[in-house]
Amino acid sequence: MKTLKHILSRYTAFLWALLKPLGVWGIMAVAAIDGAFVGLPVDAVVAGYVYLNHSRFLLYVLLASAGSTLGSLVVYVIGYEGGEELLRKHMPPERFEKMHSAFDQHPFWSLMLPAILPPPTPFKLFALAAAMSEMGLTRYLLAIFFGRVIRFSLLALLTIQFGPEAVHLMGGLLRKPFMLLLLITAATLVWLIGSRLRANRLHPGRPENSA
Repeated sequence: MKTLKHILSRYTAFLWALLKPLGVWGIMAVAAIDGAFVGLPVDAVVAGYVYLNHSRFLLYVLLASAGSTLGSLVVYVIGYEGGEELLRKHMPPERFEKMHSAFDQHPFWSLMLPAILPPPTPFKLFALAAAMSEMGLTRYLLAIFFGRVIRFSLLALLTIQFGPEAVHLMGGLLRKPFMLLLLITAATLVWLIGSRLRANRLHPGRPENSA
């Protein structure tokens, strides 16, 4: 255990040394690399930035979300070109069929909800499945971005309240059914409000109820 903690400590110090010259853009770079293919401790980096400067937490949340979304373009291309074969190699047939069915019926939510969850959620498999199901690129990017905004916002608020240990705290919270239900409800309300506002912009003179 001590050896593992020592390795993690050295790795974190090395990562922070690389990020320091990048300033605020470092958080976006790490999130983009993590979103593309190489797993990096994005949550720890976000928590570190927020802990050092609480007043800029919203900026860090948006940069991390944007970086993760842009990095996921790599996964989209891979999935769109040959995702089915790759997915079948990494999951049992029953799980593959369930995931395929979920994306056929509810593509946006089937990607957005996993984007909220912290590791060890195999998010890249969900992203591959979305691309394999030929989900539109715009919807794909929006689902990831909104999911990441919710995840990193919760992490940032917990960090402001409890410090860097919020990374572990959030991992525990998001594995509780009640918290998941709360997040799903919040996401649904945001989507409904956004849809209503968009409809009002498209049809400003339409009455609420027509006879």
